[in-house]
Amino acid sequence: MVNMPAVVCVGSFSGIRALWEGRIQKHQEELKEENERRARASVGQISNIWESRIQLSRLKEKVFNEDGRLILRIEKEEWKTLPPCLVKIPQLQEWQIHRTGLTAIPTFIAHFTNLLVLDLSRNSIAKIPREIGKLTKLRELLLSYNRISDIPAELCTCESLEKLDLSVNRDISDLPSQLSSLARLIHLDLSMNQFASIPRAVVEMPALEWLDMGSNRLKDLPQDIDRMQHVHALWLQRNEISHLPDSIGSMRNLSTLVLCNNQMRGIPKSLQSLSNLWFVNFRDNPLELQVTLPKCEDDDEDRELFGLEFMNAYIEESFRLGTTGRSFVSM
Repeated sequence: MVNMPAVVCVGSFSGIRALWEGRIQKHQEELKEENERRARASVGQISNIWESRIQLSRLKEKVFNEDGRLILRIEKEEWKTLPPCLVKIPQLQEWQIHRTGLTAIPTFIAHFTNLLVLDLSRNSIAKIPREIGKLTKLRELLLSYNRISDIPAELCTCESLEKLDLSVNRDISDLPSQLSSLARLIHLDLSMNQFASIPRAVVEMPALEWLDMGSNRLKDLPQDIDRMQHVHALWLQRNEISHLPDSIGSMRNLSTLVLCNNQMRGIPKSLQSLSNLWFVNFRDNPLELQVTLPKCEDDDEDRELFGLEFMNAYIEESFRLGTTGRSFVSM
C-alpha cells in the first residue's frame, strides 16, 4: 500500500478563516447595535419618565383649591393634548381649560369620576369620546366654541348633568334620542349650530327650564311643544320661523320668549294665555300689520318697542280686523 503525501490547501484554510472572522465581526457589530439600541431605549424611558414628571409638576401648579373644590385651570397656553400623567390627580372636581388649542378630550377622562364641571370651551375639540358617559357625577359640560359635529349617545348616562352648552360649534344638527333621559338637565344651549328642528330628545327632556336655539335653521316648532312644561326661557332668535303652533299657549311656565330676526308674519292670540310671560321680542320680523304703540307718559327709555306691550297691541289689532283665529296674521 502506497502512502500518499498529505496535501494542504492553503487557499481553503484562508477562506474559512476569513469567513469565520467575518461572522465574528458581524456578530460583534450586531451586539454593539443591540446594546446601543437598549441604551437609547433606556435613555428614552428615563427621558419619558422625566418629561412625564415635568408635565405633572406643571399641571399641579395649575390646580387650585376654591371653597374645598379642586380645580384644574389652564388659560391661553398651548396644550393641544393632555398628557396621560394627568390621571395621577384623579381627585380633580373641575377642569377649566380655555383657549389652549386642545384638539381632543382624552379617553382617560373616564378615570375622573369625581368631576362636577368639565369646561373646555374655546378650543379646537372635534369629538366627544364615548368615555364621557363614565362621569356620572358631572353637573356641567361646557363645550362652546369648538368644532364638534356629533354627540355620543353615551352622554345620556351622565345622570347628574344639569347644564349642557354646545353653542357655537356650527355643525351640530341633531341629538341622540337617548338624551331625553337626562332627568336633571335644566339648562341647554344649542345656539349657532345647524339644527333644522328642535330635536325630539329636547322636547322630551323632563326637567328642562332654559333653552337657547338661536342662530340655527329652524323653520317651525313642534306641535307638541307644550310638552316642555318646565321651560321658562325660550330663545329662538335668528332662525327662519314663520309661525308658531297654538300649543305654545299651554307652556304655562314660559316667561321669556325671544323671536327676533325670524320670518314671523303675525302673532298668535294663544300667546295671551301665557300668564307668566313678561319678556318677548318680535323685532326684525316681516309682520304684516302696522301697529304703533301709544306714547308713554313716563317717557320710559327702557320701553321695548317690540315687547309684551307691542304683542298685546298687535293681537288686539288682529282681533279688530277679524284675523285672530289664525296662527299668523295676513292682511
